[in-house]
Amino acid sequence: MQLNDPKLLKLRQLITENLRVQRGGNDEVPYIDVGNALVDASARQNHTIFARRGCGKTLLLHHSTRTLDDSIKSVYLNCEDFKRHSFPNVLIEILDALFGELESHLSGWFGRKRRSRQIIHGIRQELARKRTAADEHEEAVRTVAASEQSRSLNASAGVKGVAPGVESQIGAALGERTKAETEKTFKVQSSKLRDLDMWLPKLKQEVREFFAASTNVKAVLLQIDDLYHLRRSDQPYVVDYIHRLCKDLPLYFKIATLRHASTLYVDREGQPIGAQERHDYQPINIDYTFSDFRRTRDQNWQILQEFGKLAGLQGADISSLFKGEGFDRLVMAGGGVPRDTLSLFLEVLSTAQSQGGDRIGKDEVRILSRSNFERRIEELKQDSEGGEQDTLMRGIYVLREFCLEKKSNAFVISERLLQQRDDLRNLVYRLLDYRIVHNAGAALTHKSQAGTYQAFVIDIGCYAHLRKLEGRFNELDISSVDAKERLRSMPILGDDEFKNLWESAPAELEAELLKDPVADDAT
Repeated sequence: MQLNDPKLLKLRQLITENLRVQRGGNDEVPYIDVGNALVDASARQNHTIFARRGCGKTLLLHHSTRTLDDSIKSVYLNCEDFKRHSFPNVLIEILDALFGELESHLSGWFGRKRRSRQIIHGIRQELARKRTAADEHEEAVRTVAASEQSRSLNASAGVKGVAPGVESQIGAALGERTKAETEKTFKVQSSKLRDLDMWLPKLKQEVREFFAASTNVKAVLLQIDDLYHLRRSDQPYVVDYIHRLCKDLPLYFKIATLRHASTLYVDREGQPIGAQERHDYQPINIDYTFSDFRRTRDQNWQILQEFGKLAGLQGADISSLFKGEGFDRLVMAGGGVPRDTLSLFLEVLSTAQSQGGDRIGKDEVRILSRSNFERRIEELKQDSEGGEQDTLMRGIYVLREFCLEKKSNAFVISERLLQQRDDLRNLVYRLLDYRIVHNAGAALTHKSQAGTYQAFVIDIGCYAHLRKLEGRFNELDISSVDAKERLRSMPILGDDEFKNLWESAPAELEAELLKDPVADDAT
């Protein structure tokens, strides 16, 4: 097809407009459900939707709303709106947003009942009073946060031997600091939190009365998107309150978030805070990884074909845009994530056709893999803070260097080591969220070592642009039928190797990771 073909231009427009799903979008793109995610997201049950960014969490929430019958309504809010808000004001603002949505739909959903309007108006007035009340501890919160960040930065800056061990550096930046901040959040803000707790029984009674006055709506789904944008130390307290509010009421929460960037439950001195998986909510996992590449590829292909249908293209027209392993390679470069795959598709298609080509192949994807890697680094920088950012960047360096040294894009880590080292496990899993490394399998046996292993592949953008690797790099084709068997002989990243690479990492991590490939190839 020609670049200026009207249908191809329409396809580009549709994909571009829907790369980020939001309310009020132009065309209603359906959610491609290859499991039971859509049914679960529409059910009167508490759920948390887990997936990496770009896998369709928001689309699932919006599309599930369109499947509800008239007796069930949904209220949507995005936690990115409260990204830098302090606790517990952030909880008050979330509650106000939820009840504000109900208030805006009173007539259409619940009918013109004076009592219903009075109840919602009273609840919002009380929330406004609590939000604007003088918070005598606010300065203390800022002091605690600044102190914790300073200590974390000092710890991560001491990589050359000043700081304690590698474990303490990673732990302080990821898990341990979050735990400490969660505890301090409670101690510093306990008085205001106590006020909200004391109000909860009355709030639930008013909500119960509100539903009793309605003859139309029997339940409301509270869709809380992108929870991970809230401070991690605040998340369990927000989830805890939402969970208690919903209990024994026709309210059900649907939380969408990144699994490894979220803390939905903590144990504070024997007291449970938050909501426990499979006890208080059921998980919906819509992530598609390389551990089942065929399923991941098929899902991405279905999504692309769905956009093609909206543009008036047939399946054969879409297929004609690729050659050889082009689409498989595109999915690999996108980490299996639909948004990344579609975004790369548009970029690669334009580049290929502007240079006289008419189809997307393996080489066309390789050329643009570096820019995709740079975008992921930038995303990581925007989302992470202080010592955590340094830790994540150092982790990327360690994993990439290990793969380059071993001349392999795949590696395995002992499941026993991951169980023993919480800090290492958290680091690897956070890099999974940022699509720097990709899950390729679990519970694998290795041909040369005892035990079971988890398998990973590093992102194509970490190496595909390096011409010096041509002919000297054993790239596992994760789409091949023997990929699982070949993973059993991949290099093992052990504790000692990880520590050595961590301690030898350069000071300018970002510069090293994004070093110009031409200059690099010349060495």
